[in-house]
Amino acid sequence: MEEHRSGCPINLSLEVFGDRWSLIVIRDIMFGNRRHFRELLTNNNEGIASNILADRLHRLVGLGMVSRAPDPGHKQKIVYRLTEPSIQLVPVLAQLGAWGVRHLPVSPELAVRARLLADGGPPLWDDFMAELRELHLGIPRPAGVESVFDRLTAAYQAELARAGN
Repeated sequence: MEEHRSGCPINLSLEVFGDRWSLIVIRDIMFGNRRHFRELLTNNNEGIASNILADRLHRLVGLGMVSRAPDPGHKQKIVYRLTEPSIQLVPVLAQLGAWGVRHLPVSPELAVRARLLADGGPPLWDDFMAELRELHLGIPRPAGVESVFDRLTAAYQAELARAGN
């Protein structure tokens, strides 16, 4: 059994997510729908190194935050999926993003999703978690619920277009 500095829930959470990259990898799977190593490596805004990405994916799989399975469409690829504990991070990431928008020099295109999640609050977070459960765990979401992922992606794309990117 792994030794922990204390039984404090904040400390234990930081032991899982306290490094520079773990939440970024989860963010990219969650908000970018990046499921393969190459997608996570090449579409990362922060420039994660391949050895660091491999280490964080291995660690997150070991912690049960991400699952990995062979890609049925390509026998040499691995598909990474969020697990329920990672999906339950949506409110945490929404709050973290909202705090960043309020207090840090964010870029408009990268802040748009955080603003939408903050404005939508818990009802939108619940819809997004239901959608993530469908995408990553195969659990159907309630019928008639608008795709939060599509809404966040459209807002991001619109902001990119406004910025001329």
